Amino acid sequence: MESKWQHTTVLLNEAVAALFTKPDSTYVDATFGRGGHSRLLLSRLGPQGRLMAYDKDLDAIAEAGRIDDPRFSIRHEGFAHLGELPAASVAGVLMDLGVSSPQIDNPARGFSFRGDGPLDMRMDTTRGESVAEWLATAEAGQIAEVIREYGEERFAVQIAKAIVARRQERGPLATTAELAQLVAGTVKTREPGQDPATRTFQALRIFINAELEELQQALEASLDILQSHGRLVVISFHSLEDRIVKQFIAQHSREVFDRRAPFAPPKAMKLKALDRIKPSAEEVKANPRSRSAIMRVAERTEVQ
Repeated sequence: MESKWQHTTVLLNEAVAALFTKPDSTYVDATFGRGGHSRLLLSRLGPQGRLMAYDKDLDAIAEAGRIDDPRFSIRHEGFAHLGELPAASVAGVLMDLGVSSPQIDNPARGFSFRGDGPLDMRMDTTRGESVAEWLATAEAGQIAEVIREYGEERFAVQIAKAIVARRQERGPLATTAELAQLVAGTVKTREPGQDPATRTFQALRIFINAELEELQQALEASLDILQSHGRLVVISFHSLEDRIVKQFIAQHSREVFDRRAPFAPPKAMKLKALDRIKPSAEEVKANPRSRSAIMRVAERTEVQ
């Protein structure tokens, strides 16, 4: 049965072209989503090729179940588990970060302020605290830190105090509409065209899913599991993610000298930065949600 919440894969052809180097090798789609990248990659794989996918979302797992291909497998896990794969075992790792359109558009998931639903925001609804549960007990200082650090919201303290005051007066926030209305009443100015709740919702989603910590773990794991000349392709949608990816690639794209042993040979660089790609004007026009996407491509150097 087709979902009424559809997803348009961003940078579909560009990502697969950057990732794919050898038809009979093993690849990883670390964020399956609705499978756009996976399906195109499978169409190019040779008979001995393999594609392993990961996703925390049960709806994504259900969608993956529609792929009838012995070369494909999926794990109901986040991509922090990439490090469990054997060293130098894959030819490419693709990470398409952020939230998929079906997650945003389905009010029951609680990711968006555009439709009223439970204040959940968990990628994996089978484990962990929802946003509502966390906000019901967190201190104002904790809430402010999350909103400031992950949402880059300059009114974080005022929003946190308003959340706690509301909790004390009328009970905890339970729905997305309640949170959006509270933020709108607290944030008096905002960039043109941006909803006052945008930064707060982003921050709480990133925090409750430990997205940045998991990204860092997955990037580190990719160094171990990529074969020589294997590709790392990462699509990010906001500055916090892209900064982590950019700095990670830069850090591992240079030789490291040990100051304590000035005459020792440097440690070889582990990555070579290849490209930075943004969606074309045509893609942005057809899919406005792609406008903030940045894809970075790097190649694993010779594995020692």
